[in-house]
Amino acid sequence: MADSKALTTRAADFSAWYNELIARAQLADYSPVRGCMVIRPNGYAIWEQMQRALDQMFKDTGHQNAYFPLFIPQSFLAREAEHVEGFAPETAVVTHGGGKELEEPLVVRPTSETIIYAMYAKWIQSYRDLPLLINQWANVVRWEMRTRLFLRTTEFLWQEGHTAHATEAEAEEEARRMLGVYRTFMEDWMSMPVLTGRKTDSERFAGALRTYSCEALMQDNKALQAGTSHNLGQNFSRAFEVTFQTAAGDLDHVWNTSWGVSTRLVGALIMVHGDDAGLVCPPRLAQYQVVIVPIHRTDDERATVLEAADRVRRELAASGVRVHLDARDGMKPGAKYYEWEGRGVPLRLEVGPRDVAAGSVVLARRTGGKKETLAIADLPARVHEAMDRMQAELLASALARRDSASIRGATKEQFLAHVEANAGLVYAGFCGRGECEADIKEQTKATIRVLPDEEFRSPEAPERCMWCGRPSVAEAVWAKAY
Repeated sequence: MADSKALTTRAADFSAWYNELIARAQLADYSPVRGCMVIRPNGYAIWEQMQRALDQMFKDTGHQNAYFPLFIPQSFLAREAEHVEGFAPETAVVTHGGGKELEEPLVVRPTSETIIYAMYAKWIQSYRDLPLLINQWANVVRWEMRTRLFLRTTEFLWQEGHTAHATEAEAEEEARRMLGVYRTFMEDWMSMPVLTGRKTDSERFAGALRTYSCEALMQDNKALQAGTSHNLGQNFSRAFEVTFQTAAGDLDHVWNTSWGVSTRLVGALIMVHGDDAGLVCPPRLAQYQVVIVPIHRTDDERATVLEAADRVRRELAASGVRVHLDARDGMKPGAKYYEWEGRGVPLRLEVGPRDVAAGSVVLARRTGGKKETLAIADLPARVHEAMDRMQAELLASALARRDSASIRGATKEQFLAHVEANAGLVYAGFCGRGECEADIKEQTKATIRVLPDEEFRSPEAPERCMWCGRPSVAEAVWAKAY
């Protein structure tokens, strides 16, 4: 049974609240291996729902799943200079196997561009082989110094898409398309609003031409990079000689993209929607969307109530609801309420002898409000309606919170005050100079999250860099971030 001690409040210590919530909801635990986590069934069930939704979205856009090795020859990383420089500090290297020193060390994959494009060089000969659209679900290892469950761990689970195209325009279209897929998933499934846009050169993926990102704002007003999509250009195809014969009969290198999201999304879900009572899970991603709690005093009542509760369970399940009947003995209804609330189950149905006699149940929503008595006859329709409403309300609430924590057209003084107070997002002019970007980061720990896409930009384009006063080349969004 979950711990009955109250969580530290978000206002008192957001980090402590986050860690305690994960333990209370039994989402994950610390591994004996430093920096690694064990994802418990409650947490893995959320990841499974994320996987199912995303996997279908990938297949709907023409991608197929494959699997590539965990071990990468060390020389592969060295072929793309910027890539190896970007990942060298984070790599884990295997030097011995089978009791012998290896002729060439093997890197435990931090990402799979190099091993995948080595295979693409074998598989692609002609423009007829393009586009090649592949995704893999895998684990990766990055030797992180400071870790936090779900958000940053030495080993984590993710998906990584890798595609090859005949032209730069097609690769750019793919990179943008997949960024859109991520945004749709985050907003429609996670109820988490995101900003999309391009990363600056200092923040882009090592070896990419351009990196695009989905950025979300957590309840503590720190930003989180929730997913990225990269136009890799021909950098990797040149390094691994991935060439094809064009329709005109010439030989050219393919244009690549890569894109990925990880179990970090579970952490994002916690920090965007959780409250001081525990996890709040959007219905579309909940392991159980409905939990039924029977209420009875005598053995006769128990039999009658459980029979009715199980009938409700079957009817809801038949309508496509993920439903669980909590028929545990020796546990009071109040203790069950507390446990399921902490685990974030969207809807709770209470069934007692009077409810059975009246042909009804009592509905309680995880997000609060008055309890409601519903007739069993139309329960499936009412439950689906309640879940859809909760899904929409969570998104609207998160969007309103993000907007209220954002300022636009900021001056340097307003920027410094907003960042010092850790008050959220700052939209302001940017001169495009790396010196300005680095100076701001050093002095304030705030970074440019994105150069936002057009729909997120301010109505009036800023004319001056808010930091140095030079002419602005773009609007940027700054924030402190995870």
